[in-house]
Amino acid sequence: MSATPSPDLSRDDVLRAPKVLLHDHLDGGLRPSTVLELAREVGHELPTDPDGDAAALGRWFADAADSGSLERYLETFTHTVAVMQTADALTRVARECVEDLVADGVVYAEVRYAPEQHLEDGLSLDEVVAAVQRGFDEGVAAAEGRIVVRQLLTAMRHAARSMEIAELAVQWRDRGVAGFDIAGAEAGYPPTRHLDAFEYLQRENFHFTIHAGEAFGTPSIWEALQWCGADRLGHGVRIVDDITVAEDGSVELGRLAAYVRDKRIPLELCPASNVQTGAATSVAEHPIGLLTDLRFRITVNTDNRLMSGTSMTEEMWSLVEAFGYGAAELRWFTINAMKSAFLPFDERLALIDEVIKPGYAGLVGPAPADGAAR
Repeated sequence: MSATPSPDLSRDDVLRAPKVLLHDHLDGGLRPSTVLELAREVGHELPTDPDGDAAALGRWFADAADSGSLERYLETFTHTVAVMQTADALTRVARECVEDLVADGVVYAEVRYAPEQHLEDGLSLDEVVAAVQRGFDEGVAAAEGRIVVRQLLTAMRHAARSMEIAELAVQWRDRGVAGFDIAGAEAGYPPTRHLDAFEYLQRENFHFTIHAGEAFGTPSIWEALQWCGADRLGHGVRIVDDITVAEDGSVELGRLAAYVRDKRIPLELCPASNVQTGAATSVAEHPIGLLTDLRFRITVNTDNRLMSGTSMTEEMWSLVEAFGYGAAELRWFTINAMKSAFLPFDERLALIDEVIKPGYAGLVGPAPADGAAR
């Protein structure tokens, strides 16, 4: 990839360009104003003074998450999850999620959350999924065809409900749920703890991604792929631990890194979040630059828009500033993501040909000759 700055590409261009989002947490993307309003309704005490200052609350989330620790980062979710315990709240949050993504130029999104974390006020797992789907449907209808949204159901890796959530995901496969995921602190909770769920999903011909290689290294990635059979890697940024760059600039891939690249296994990279959790020291030093140069199947994602104070536009613009990427690189990331989506092939192809390529037509020249092999 070229690192030459693209002076003709503006932030407004990036905002208007069609974007695809594969790794976004519903409970990590609430509007601060919504957190405030819902907290008042349920009597949940927030960490900032209850003076109705949504901007101050938004800053608290970003500051609390900006600690260099994944465990500390995850603590911020206690407040968002606390206000997402009723069907109405879940529907509202889901609807607003779609509205915010549409405003950000996202044309396809897979939004994940853990149904087991929303049962405190008596909802069943099925009722949680139904409430979220209702919100997504309302948001998509209001967008009049400008976005396609699917759910990913997440099981928490420290808990013991992964089989139950996997079965729930399969039950909803034709009603809005496109895949399954596990999330939570990696250290001490390897994905093989949930092997029965992954084997069930494989028997059901169902898609799943696994959070791996975010805060923990290559063993987590190896287990996710070679034991569990993950279709994609949630983050996967630590695959660079299996890549050696010599002083003369030559690069040697270890067997795992070579396998990931050869098999075109998608990496759901989240630059801003990775900086917050210490997986990278800055966007400019994020491994996404090296991995892009090496032609891994890179996708760009937000992870948690509230905690990182980010959006897809912000994520991509930060890469333009850090690496000099132009519209060609952004289109490559976007098509990579659409190719990797848990959506039927014909629907993916239609979005690429009818939405993404036309959306970039005014920003970038003809696709490179090797584009199809990427």
